[in-house]
Order: sequence, then structure tokens, then C-alpha cells
Amino acid sequence: MADDASRLLEALRAGDAGLWPEGNVAADRLGWLEVPRRMAAEADDLARWAEHVDQQTVVLLGMGGSSLGPAVLESAAAGGARRLVVCDTTHPATVGSIDFADAFVLVSSKSGTTLEPNVLLAHAWERLPDPSRYAAITDPGTPLARLAADRGFARCFENPPDIGGRYSVLSYFGMVPAALLGYDVGRFCRRALDADALEAVALGMTLGEETRVGRDKVTVVVPEAFAAFGLWVEQLIAESTGKHGTGCVPVPTTVPEDGGDRHVVPVHLTHPEDLAEQFYRWELAVAVCGHVLGIDPFDEPNVAESKKNTNDMLASLPLPAVDTIAPDALFAWLESTVRQGDYVSLQAYLPFGQDARLEALRRAVRDRLGGMAVTAGYGPRFLHSTGQLHKGGPDTVVAVQIVSRTPGPEVPIPGKDYDFGTLIAAQAAGDHRSLLSHGRRVTRVAVDELAEIS
Repeated sequence: MADDASRLLEALRAGDAGLWPEGNVAADRLGWLEVPRRMAAEADDLARWAEHVDQQTVVLLGMGGSSLGPAVLESAAAGGARRLVVCDTTHPATVGSIDFADAFVLVSSKSGTTLEPNVLLAHAWERLPDPSRYAAITDPGTPLARLAADRGFARCFENPPDIGGRYSVLSYFGMVPAALLGYDVGRFCRRALDADALEAVALGMTLGEETRVGRDKVTVVVPEAFAAFGLWVEQLIAESTGKHGTGCVPVPTTVPEDGGDRHVVPVHLTHPEDLAEQFYRWELAVAVCGHVLGIDPFDEPNVAESKKNTNDMLASLPLPAVDTIAPDALFAWLESTVRQGDYVSLQAYLPFGQDARLEALRRAVRDRLGGMAVTAGYGPRFLHSTGQLHKGGPDTVVAVQIVSRTPGPEVPIPGKDYDFGTLIAAQAAGDHRSLLSHGRRVTRVAVDELAEIS
């Protein structure tokens, strides 16, 4: 394996798109390999700029790859220079609770056209129409870049365009928030480049080979203090490998979980800067895993599908009714539905701040189903990450949509004829339709409290 790993690493570093199937988009998606060097070279500039931001709270408006990396950095930066609030939801209770009084706003979107960051920016601008307290992170020439220039934002960071969102944490998308949080960006990026690249390639080969023989539930065990890292690695694995009926099913956890379909990978983290090596390690590994599985790890065909379904729903309001089951009937439905080798995806279209209760439910479902792999995440966040796996990966997902029974506060969206409550309902209904169109098994539960599910 060592010789094979060396050859793969050499080809990867050379940017050989032939590592993946014909028609792949790798030629325009390998900038992440060298971007830590660029960020290290720009670290002093980032630090000087961050020092001149007066506000002590940074509100980041993003979705998917542009938000999960910063969320990990914030969770590990106890006592950092500032507080980072990541808003990657459209739930009106969470959106309406954001306090912009002492906020500097980062708007992060690779394409500059993603619906969620755009409506969140419209909401923020209505409350804080001060361009000196905004910065954008986007690709060159996007509508967001033009808007930042037109409004006179304090800064627009134009990211290298050959980096996909989920591989972007060591680019401006992660390192601008890192600088604002007080990280030494230069040292952080140099740590990333110190990652054992051969070991990372070998990990990717193993992930692919284990998946091909049925051990496709990649159980990533992270320390409790770094639990948020699980969210980042989950979206990297799921969105990169879950397509064409195959893929690794990431199961992030802080406690060991075993099973015949599990491949367990412990992640060792003791200091925030250790994250740098793990970010780069897993990027290398997942790219190689795509090679082993014979898929393109850089595209995301079913993410675009979910976006279209949401837009279709919003274009034909009012929203259609979706059948639900009683909360106390969920376990019986699961027991009658799951098959050996399945996994359960708990999809909570609920306000943020319920992490502990959602994790408790995840473990309860896991234990009730004899140790079956169970994942849990907030919607619509997961639509830009694990949603790719649910629809494009193997037909082993059993999806549970958990929605709010009682509508949240009415929070209008400036310039739209619908509010945030309608938007998140459309996203849930659109994904429900999409899952059914792929023949997936899905049910829906409406609750006021997660504790109702028993």
C-alpha cells in the first residue's frame, strides 16, 4: 500500500485530473492543495485588517462549506479575540434572534447567488445598513462581489475560484473568520502543510476499500471539546462521495460506536491549531477516496436538485400539505422500515440551540435499533452537505424530517413575497419531494419539543 500511496500522492500534487472518472470537474477544483501557502503569505495582512474591526461580535451569514469550517474554529477558540455567530439556517426563530447591535457581518458565498446567504444579507442590511460593518467572501466577479463594491463594504475577499466550498476552510472562507477570532493564520496554515500526506492518502484508500466491501459507515470519533469538527468532516465526506449509488456514510460521534458495517476512525485533537492538520488530512483523504470509488469527489449534482425543488415550491405558493406521523409513533415506524445495512438520518428543521437534545435523540434511536448508524443535523444546513449523500448515495437512508408544529415568529424577507417561516417550510417540503422521487424511505414528525419523540 505504501508504494500505491506514494504514486497517488504524487499524482494528486501534480493536479492529475485523470485520478477521477472522465468528465470530472477536478481541473477547476484543486486550488485547495496549495492555498495554505497563499494564506500563510497573507497572514500579516489579515491580522492587520482584523485588528481594525471595532466590533466584538462577528455574524457570519453562509451555508455549507462557507459556514461549517468557521463554526469549528469558533467552537475551539475559547477566549478568542471575538465571538463568532454562524447563521446557516433560515428558521425564523434563529434568524430573528440575531443581535446586530455590536456586530460586524461577514457574508460568505462562493457563487454569490446562493439563496440562503442572500436572504440573510437582506435581513441583516435592513437592520444594519452600514457598509463599514460588512465584508464579503466570494469568488471573483460574482453578484456578491459586485454588491459589496456597489454598497462600499469594508472589504471584499475574492477567493481563488478553483476551490469548492467544502474544501475551502484553509482559504479566505475559513482564514478570514480565523483572523477575526484571533488565530495566528500563518502558523495555522503552516501546521496544515505539516500534515502527514502519505498517511492521509492511505486513509483515503482505506475508506474507499472498506466502503466497497460493505463497511461504509465511517464512524469519526472526535473529542468532546472538538465535537463541531464532526460537522465539518461529515459534510466533506458526504458531499464528496455520496453519488452514483455509492458513498461513505459519515457518522460523527464523541463516543465509540461499533458494528459490522462500521469503519471507525479516531481523530486526535488537543489544541485548536491541531485542527489545521486534520482539515488538510481529511481533504487529501476524501479526494483519494473518490479515486478508489470511481467517482468525482468535487461535484455535487443533487445539491443543485434541492435548490431547484425549493424554488419550485416557492413559485407555487401556498405550500402543499405533507403527511406527518405522531411523535410517539416514530420508533414503531423505524422498526418496521429499517433493513440491515441501513442508516437513519434525523433532519431537524428546528431552531438552533437544541444540539444536546438532538444528540440525545440520535443516541436513543441508535440504541433502540440495536446500534444502527444514526446521523442528525439541522435543516436546511444539511441540504448543502449530507443532502447530497441522502439522494445520490446508496439506497440505505431512512430519513426522518422533524419540523416545528407551531409556526415561529413572522420574520419578513425584504424584497420577497414570502417570509423565513415559509422559506424553511418550502425547503423541507422540497427535500421531502426529492427524497421520494429517488425512492427513499422518509417520514415526517411535527413537534413543539424534541422530548415528544419517545
